[in-house]
Amino acid sequence: MNKRQTAALETKRKLISTALELLKESGFDAINVEDITKKAGVAKGTFYTYFKRKEDIVLDISRVPFGEIADEVEKMAGMEIITKLTHYFHRFMECVESCGINTCRQWTKDVLNPNNVPDNKDGQKWAYDFEMLKGILENAVKNGELKENTPVELLTHIIISQLYGMMTCWCMSDGKFEPLDWTNKFCQAQLEIIFKPYITQQ
Repeated sequence: MNKRQTAALETKRKLISTALELLKESGFDAINVEDITKKAGVAKGTFYTYFKRKEDIVLDISRVPFGEIADEVEKMAGMEIITKLTHYFHRFMECVESCGINTCRQWTKDVLNPNNVPDNKDGQKWAYDFEMLKGILENAVKNGELKENTPVELLTHIIISQLYGMMTCWCMSDGKFEPLDWTNKFCQAQLEIIFKPYITQQ
């Protein structure tokens, strides 16, 4: 990567981190592109080099902190699948909480009504999260941790529904519901029960 590419990447990262900071403070509807660029210390036109509209940066925020989770799980070679999935659950919800309730509200809003975002017809955050978890389960089947007949698609839907349910409860309770705490409780009470029929005897 040359200096120009490195600088461009740093500028994009700066815009994303600034937008996240403003989202956490004020919420999506209270900020605009000029607020983001002013706080980031870049020209307003610079924003449009990387994003078409304000909604696009929210989609990037929905991926950036989550992007490393699958890699972390992949590096947990030799550990039991329940341990890996518990790590996935914990890290997923840790990322949700660290991005703040206002950001989470915007994600759930865009997933529930993707027509609000012209380029989000398939609910991109949902699709991104679904494919990441599905990939983890498919790798577990490929590596012999889960049986060949494991219903990967069904289990992915069950798990993602739990995660999004907790995110929605957090938003609807105005922060009183603690998603990370409930994620840990869910893992302890349900994860092994759900996956036990499909775990191979090693």
